[in-house]
Amino acid sequence: MVGRYIVIEGQDATGKDTQAKLLVEYLKSKGEKVVTYSESGTSSENEFVKTIAKLNYGSDQNLEPRTHALLYLINRYEQWKKIAEPALSRGETVITTRNWFSTLIYTGYASGVSRSLITKLHKEVMPENYFHPDNIVIFTISPEEQVKRLGTQERAAEFWKSKGGEFQQKLNAGYLQVAKDFNVPTLDASGTIEEIQADLRKLFGL
Repeated sequence: MVGRYIVIEGQDATGKDTQAKLLVEYLKSKGEKVVTYSESGTSSENEFVKTIAKLNYGSDQNLEPRTHALLYLINRYEQWKKIAEPALSRGETVITTRNWFSTLIYTGYASGVSRSLITKLHKEVMPENYFHPDNIVIFTISPEEQVKRLGTQERAAEFWKSKGGEFQQKLNAGYLQVAKDFNVPTLDASGTIEEIQADLRKLFGL
């Protein structure tokens, strides 16, 4: 029996982690066994994954964009093999915030790394079922709303979040292009937490 794989994507401050947590609680209330994690690795309890996440998100480092792409891939593969794959094989539901689209957008569209290289690396390393989640969505918000939310976040000084408006615009454009190219549904995340959760469950047929 193979479990269900769910991905919640979107730019910083779109509420991915909040909505993932609520979705986990909802599915557990229905009797499902659910495993969740963020591919960023920032909330991981694994020391190796946390160390790499600190390299990727620390505001005082100066890594090349290709280095970021490789480090993200390492964390992605490690967590997939150690967390997602075993859970799916047990028939459980796996919910992740972010997937390889984040690397494609942040280091590719917005930072100039070859998108074909990023795609090739992921196709070589990640198993085929990773690329076919049962449910996936990209959260979107207006630039004005994003600026307001980023200003209230504890982790606002992180590397990617601290980059200016022009960079954030590239991210927005990248997400919209990926949604179009990969036929991924988008969800306006500017409403209340309750409204977004209701829309998310409806979108996923839950």
